Amino acid sequence: MRTLTLRLKKGIRQLKDVLTGRTQITNKLKFYLMIGSVMSVHVFLLCIFYTFHVWPMFLFNICSIITYLTCFNLINRGSKYYLSVYFITFLEVILHSFAACLVLGWQYGFAQYIIAIIPVGFYICYMLDINRRKIKIAILLAVISMFAFFLCKILSFYREPLIVLDNMILELSLYIFNACCTFIFLILFTLVFVFEIRLSSNQLQHQNAILDKLASTDPLTGLYNRRSMDVFLSQAIESDTGFALIMCDIDDFKKVNDTYGHDFGDVVLKGVAKITTEQVREKGYVCRWGGEEILILLNNASEESSYRIAENIRRNVANSVFDLNEKWIHCSLTLGIALHQKREAVEETITRADYNLYRGKRSGKNAVVL
Repeated sequence: MRTLTLRLKKGIRQLKDVLTGRTQITNKLKFYLMIGSVMSVHVFLLCIFYTFHVWPMFLFNICSIITYLTCFNLINRGSKYYLSVYFITFLEVILHSFAACLVLGWQYGFAQYIIAIIPVGFYICYMLDINRRKIKIAILLAVISMFAFFLCKILSFYREPLIVLDNMILELSLYIFNACCTFIFLILFTLVFVFEIRLSSNQLQHQNAILDKLASTDPLTGLYNRRSMDVFLSQAIESDTGFALIMCDIDDFKKVNDTYGHDFGDVVLKGVAKITTEQVREKGYVCRWGGEEILILLNNASEESSYRIAENIRRNVANSVFDLNEKWIHCSLTLGIALHQKREAVEETITRADYNLYRGKRSGKNAVVL
């Protein structure tokens, strides 16, 4: 009993985490909640049958509670027993409904539980990602449930109940209780199903966003790749608002790789990319154009504003220290700027920016050329 209490407390804590969005509900917890809720109904009915001396149903409910305690043990043994737990639950609900109708009669509403277990089979197939053959089993069990429901009515129509309580208040109260439990189970399973579909949709959107980011960015620097920059350049041309391109190149980058290794070169690339991104921010886009070359697109930029941004980038790179494994160096950056002219192809603007870049290289590097 103490072990069961601890498990229930643990389940309640996990449920709180799910409701607050801190964690995702597990299949094990779902089965705990399902079996626990069904067993709690049987505990309540056990008290009712004991109070009114309905001994056949009292003994049946004791067996039902023992059955669900066994189901708890099966759940703990692993996911391979989850489907068996559902079959046991299905069979117990059918037999309990038949027994209640034979002992007390149809009017107490125990057959309604048969309706409540129909969507459970389909939900479990969805939850456990079961194949088409198992879906057919769920459909078969739903058909069996339908016939079992009607059979309960037919049996109670042709046979008198074994025990007549002659208590209208009890009859009405039990009918309402059974109906409420049935509706609550149906509502809860529907809400859980809707919640999981929404959760799956959010996860799919998140994964698509990750894939889109991987497809549009450079994995080393986190900058946009050429594919993304081509899209931004096309948008800038269509907007017809004017823009500037800044072509950047790390000075003597080959010497850095040859002297300190490619790992150190990667550190320099990432550091320069970070500095460049911080200076551009919402003003435009930064792309790793190729190798150590970085292309910057500035929207609505003038000569003055584009030169100021380029100079800030150059100065911050020159003042930075790049270190790895207790080795450190200073690097510099040369930048060429070109303002896009109307009716000019974007390739021509890139060529002019590239030409200004190499003008800066020939004049001593660590420079901004407009």
